[in-house]
Amino acid sequence: MLSRSRCLTRSVGRSLVALRQGNNVVARRTASGISASQCVTVRNNLKFEARPSIFQIRYFKTTASHRNEIITINTPAFAESVTEGDVRWEKAVGDTVTEDEVVCEIETDKTSVQVPSPAAGVIEELLIPDGGRVEGGTPLFKLRKGAGAPKAAAAPTPAAEAPAAAAPPPPSPPPPTAATVGPIPTTMPPVPPVPAQPATSKPVSAIKPAAAPAAPAADTGAKGARSEHRVKMNRMRLRIAQRLKEAQNTCAMLTTFNEVDMSNITEMRKAYKDAFLKKHGIKLGFMSAFVKAAAYALVDQPAVNAVIDDTTKEIVYRDYVDISVAVATPKGLVVPVIRGVEGMNFADIEKTINELGEKARKNELAVEDMDGGTFTISNGGVFGSLFGTPIINPPQSAILGMHGIFDRPVAVGGKVEVRPMMYVALTYDHRLIDGREAVTFLRKIKSVVEDPRVLLLDM
Repeated sequence: MLSRSRCLTRSVGRSLVALRQGNNVVARRTASGISASQCVTVRNNLKFEARPSIFQIRYFKTTASHRNEIITINTPAFAESVTEGDVRWEKAVGDTVTEDEVVCEIETDKTSVQVPSPAAGVIEELLIPDGGRVEGGTPLFKLRKGAGAPKAAAAPTPAAEAPAAAAPPPPSPPPPTAATVGPIPTTMPPVPPVPAQPATSKPVSAIKPAAAPAAPAADTGAKGARSEHRVKMNRMRLRIAQRLKEAQNTCAMLTTFNEVDMSNITEMRKAYKDAFLKKHGIKLGFMSAFVKAAAYALVDQPAVNAVIDDTTKEIVYRDYVDISVAVATPKGLVVPVIRGVEGMNFADIEKTINELGEKARKNELAVEDMDGGTFTISNGGVFGSLFGTPIINPPQSAILGMHGIFDRPVAVGGKVEVRPMMYVALTYDHRLIDGREAVTFLRKIKSVVEDPRVLLLDM
């Protein structure tokens, strides 16, 4: 047995079929006491008049309400090591945004987090001032959903009036005539008589000397004006300063040096760079050789890979190698981490370095990309550095500094040869690492880079 609603639906359906077939009658069907004529009426001229239903009215009201809905966007959750950040707005109140368009950027101690719009709409209200400090979950701004009217275009500036026609130059004066110049002399002027007595006084010229021009006053306004301006330190720069000062105040830092002959690794790179690029899709650089050499030396000298726990007064030895690689960005220095380097080959290292470098340049590094790390490598050679002493990245215990490759005369087999050489520096915490371990570590890196076959022979 059909229910009342289904019977009514069938009655209305049959009436509509009768209308489509052109019956010039009033389709009347009664289902459970309800006349179908209350829903549909046919006039003699076969025009169909549909009355808006309650469903249609409610539907349109719901749609309009959804289109003009105002939502509040909150600060995204930060990583465990980050508690707050500063807001820098990219949009203003009244700006139209599309879905996933960046509205603001939150700068934390380690990286910047972009906050996109969850939907298309118009910025209704900014709840935090520019430069304000926020925590995870703090309301940021209100968004009115729906496409907003674009900003009124700037009124076109009226075309500048054509400059008035230049006045004609004044006529040149007529050439001088004989009347104005006077007659041309035909005889020499008379010579003055010679005095009989010698002159006893110095002759004086009748022409008065012109006064010397006054020295121009010193232009103190243009050359002497000096100005300065102040810029507030961003959170990343403040954090860098804090950590470097912390390392200086905590660690007993000492630096040891060595030099590396880059001849063999340079020749190897020239010989295999095309094949390496074709197979792995990435260029072969020098950084992968030093990262792999550092991992090899860290396994050989575990004290360099260890750290002091000042709370418990214990030495923590790590059985894994996570190397932080310093990358310079416009906002400051960041150190993304390459994890598990001891199990990587050259291709894996190059791909990871390239991925992290791209994320750093695009400001897309997450906090997780920079957390941890047991050792750091800083390559100042890309900027032409010759020599330098890096500072430890706390809470690590050592950092390797690479420098530029320059041709220098060196003694090879009793002869002087010009070789591509690089200075390397190891800064370490002398509280934990002795000089013997530091020098041995640096010599291990030197031996691997100068002859990569050491890795194959495990020497």
